[in-house]
Amino acid sequence: MPDPTLADPLRKGDPDRFLALLAAPPGARPLLASLYAFNLEVARAPWATGEPMIAEMRLQWWRDALGEIGAGGKVRSHPVTLALAEVLDPEGAEALDRLVAARRFDIHREPHADRAAFDAYLDATAGNLHWTAARLLGATREDEVREVARASGLANLLLAIPDLEARGRMPLVDGRPEAVAGVAREALAGLRRARPCRAARPALLATWRARGILARAAKDPARVAAGALEGSDFARRGGLLLRSLGF
Repeated sequence: MPDPTLADPLRKGDPDRFLALLAAPPGARPLLASLYAFNLEVARAPWATGEPMIAEMRLQWWRDALGEIGAGGKVRSHPVTLALAEVLDPEGAEALDRLVAARRFDIHREPHADRAAFDAYLDATAGNLHWTAARLLGATREDEVREVARASGLANLLLAIPDLEARGRMPLVDGRPEAVAGVAREALAGLRRARPCRAARPALLATWRARGILARAAKDPARVAAGALEGSDFARRGGLLLRSLGF
């Protein structure tokens, strides 16, 4: 079983990645648990306070911690930072620093400047998380992993649209139904093109819901604003099982 100090927050705060962690090979779990616990902490930071300056300070704390890990010196005492120090190399610390920097967008209410900025956000967040995991597990096809990761990042964002809009955020460049359907179709096409190597599979188990979510958004984009993109629990778990078996 994964370290409970890392896994328990995931079980409560990121249940999809928690299930993916349990489905991963035992040898990959310490790495994945560390990265997923870090991602949860950073994703929460912009929303933990209504004060933008405090949120900026929270994110900076994680950037400073990654700097310590990348430098190979003493690392501040926190269950997640100590776990990361056991698995990250300098390249991984730098990639995760870019992830944290991208999360600054979540603090403020301004929309993405354009589609390129939106895509860069997905790549910096989901892309850097999954590529770091895949690379450290021995994967070599970076573009393929990032293609899948960006699609998964979009799927997760679409799930969160009702809550984000209720908080006064504008997460999409173009929220018209036809534009939402179009971006979902593009991501689905990327999933079909991608052929990540076998070593990347444990790192991509956490993307198991993306295809179904994107397909529903492409077919009926009104489901995004309605918060109706969730599939059945049976289908969700079955999809994860197939992914864990390599299908």
